[in-house]
Amino acid sequence: MVFSLVSGILSLISALGYAGIVILMAVESAATPLPSEAIVPFAGYLVSTGRFSLFGVALAGAIGSVIGSLFVYVIARYGGRPLVEKYGKYIFIPRRSLTSAEKFFAEHGVSSLLIGRIVPVVRTYISIPAGVAKANFWVFTITCFVGSFFWSLLLAWGGQMLGNDWHLVTPYAKIVSYCIIAILLFLLAYWFLKHVQSGSK
Repeated sequence: MVFSLVSGILSLISALGYAGIVILMAVESAATPLPSEAIVPFAGYLVSTGRFSLFGVALAGAIGSVIGSLFVYVIARYGGRPLVEKYGKYIFIPRRSLTSAEKFFAEHGVSSLLIGRIVPVVRTYISIPAGVAKANFWVFTITCFVGSFFWSLLLAWGGQMLGNDWHLVTPYAKIVSYCIIAILLFLLAYWFLKHVQSGSK
């Protein structure tokens, strides 16, 4: 099944080019278990062959992510959690993953819309709690684009560097994600403490 999935991804990107990346990333972001780690690194490999540009792959990945995320956001915003719980099982939305995304959104607020795009599992489902909470449409869209662009850029760059071994990006994607999150949280904590100290003077 996994082999067939990967083969389908490779065939679609090879046949449709950037449009294939947009379609696959839209599906991946629409709360489906289609990992971006199996999509973008192959496109990155095609960058190394001259078929694509690194910027083009990142842009296509971001556009696809916005399309898929907005689809889920609108459903969650107007249908609420009951609708997601009722029909989510038909598009493979596990209750545990939804709960993780909701917890992440509750803890980090608006920043979760940006940071969540590089967190495994969370990035796929973060649109649901954002929609249920009626997060600002434009803030959601912009943070989705920015976060997805840099995530796609990172994966594509890894695929470009590895060439024929592009599939080796996947095992390291989570490690990179958590390192980036740790750095961002450290910077956020530093900024917060600095402003608290300035305000107390």
